[in-house]
Amino acid sequence: MSKRVVVFISSLMVLVFIADCPSVEPGPNDVEPGQVEPNKVAPAEPNKVEPPPAASFHDKCAEVFKSFVNTQGMVDYKTLRRKRLDLKALLDEFDNLDPNEYRSWPEEDKIAFWINAYNIQMLKIITSNYPIKSSRFLRILPGWGPKSILHIKGIWTDYKFLVMDEEFTLAEIEKRFFRKEFADPRIFFALSRASLSGPSLRSEPYYGKKLNKQLDEQVRRFLSSPHAFRIDKAKQRVYLSALFQKTEYGREFISRYGIDRKFKDQQPATRAVLNFITNYVSERDVSFLEVGNYSVRYIRYDWTINDGS
Repeated sequence: MSKRVVVFISSLMVLVFIADCPSVEPGPNDVEPGQVEPNKVAPAEPNKVEPPPAASFHDKCAEVFKSFVNTQGMVDYKTLRRKRLDLKALLDEFDNLDPNEYRSWPEEDKIAFWINAYNIQMLKIITSNYPIKSSRFLRILPGWGPKSILHIKGIWTDYKFLVMDEEFTLAEIEKRFFRKEFADPRIFFALSRASLSGPSLRSEPYYGKKLNKQLDEQVRRFLSSPHAFRIDKAKQRVYLSALFQKTEYGREFISRYGIDRKFKDQQPATRAVLNFITNYVSERDVSFLEVGNYSVRYIRYDWTINDGS
């Protein structure tokens, strides 16, 4: 057989095979030759900026401080007393926090957490004993007026509450966290003592992201009060809050603000306190504190409740 005949027969067989094959319609995902499928880009979701977990937790305290603490730091205990169940629910949030989440927070947020826990618990203790019932006998003692919070027995040592499933009192929080673990004496001016001579409450919770600013504001605010600091140049005296005494918070300033070069006539704790104060008062007062000839006196503490009802 000639080559031409073989080629003809082969071509004929191929044509017959193609004719017998079923036709296939192009599918939805098929691309015709020479065509390029356009890129399909999923619509972008709007940016959602979620607050950090710590900030979200601190936010839970915001309503209490905003609603019941005024700009002078006075508290509407009369109204807040009717919200005691809300205070309990809020303290339950501190108890239910996962310790692993807490450990993941920056140190500033941990400090804010314990300050807020302390202040909320103080509010709960006061409202649980409001109005204060005083003893006629004790009223005659210094600091024990009819509206003194000292009439609440064991206010710092006897009232227990749970934080992350661990039992605390106010005194235990102060000792463990504010005197040891964190050891920043500015913290003491953020803690409520529920009294006129104490640092005033803020109408907002503390937040890690602005903690330094809040603490510095608290110190300046406290030192601007006649209960905390004043100078009598005529008598050559500097008057300081009783909280600055060595037996109170005074010694807590030594590690960070202790100094030997200035205030040489004073004891170490007092030198540290004066050195600390010079960061927050006027230049004129700083000049007097650093080179003036004066004695230091402590102001009698007024334990009258900070009631703004």
